[in-house]
Amino acid sequence: MPLKITFLGHAGFLLDDGESVLAIDPFLTGNPVATMSAGDIKCTHIALTHGHADHFGDTVAIAKANDATVIGAFEITEYLGEQGLSKLEPGNPGGRIDLPFGSVAFTQAFHSSSYEGRYMGMPCGLVVSMGGATVYHCGDTALFSDMKLIGELHRPDVACIPIGDRFTMGPQHATKAAELIGAATAIPIHFNTWPPIEQDASAFQPEGVSVRVMQPGDSWSVA
Repeated sequence: MPLKITFLGHAGFLLDDGESVLAIDPFLTGNPVATMSAGDIKCTHIALTHGHADHFGDTVAIAKANDATVIGAFEITEYLGEQGLSKLEPGNPGGRIDLPFGSVAFTQAFHSSSYEGRYMGMPCGLVVSMGGATVYHCGDTALFSDMKLIGELHRPDVACIPIGDRFTMGPQHATKAAELIGAATAIPIHFNTWPPIEQDASAFQPEGVSVRVMQPGDSWSVA
């Protein structure tokens, strides 16, 4: 089965290979553009880029409801253990975790990471190998030149790239990021959720890369 990608809104996704379902940054409660609730999410795994509330989101509730394994920075998984979760896979930038569906590798991201005032470790990007495809979720980050190296090492088919500006790259820097990464398809994320990150996605125009603008609830399959 081709890998099915569903956009949850903001920076959240579901990746489904027909056997496992990975939720990335499942921020639904309080998300003004979300079309699904936490109770709608059925998944086997959850992966987090960092600890900010608009990414950490409904992780605890979804993990408990689905008995799902959570993948994240060491400090995030330590916190989740305190919340009663036991299926935890800690990691950090540069590492990779083998999982039943494939693997999740952690990359660097230039941002910050905290939850309710608590330090949540290094922010990360995630490279997910699943269903015969590779998806690089950049997380919240500024542009950095090693995105080219990440592209060379992992050869992602899809890159999910923030374009909202203010807290992450804006469209112009994100355009350069997509060109450095070199994935065939780029999905703009982390924009138009609230007024401070309103952006026109048409300004995201990487050369040689197909841009797929997804609306919350949209799905497509990587061939």
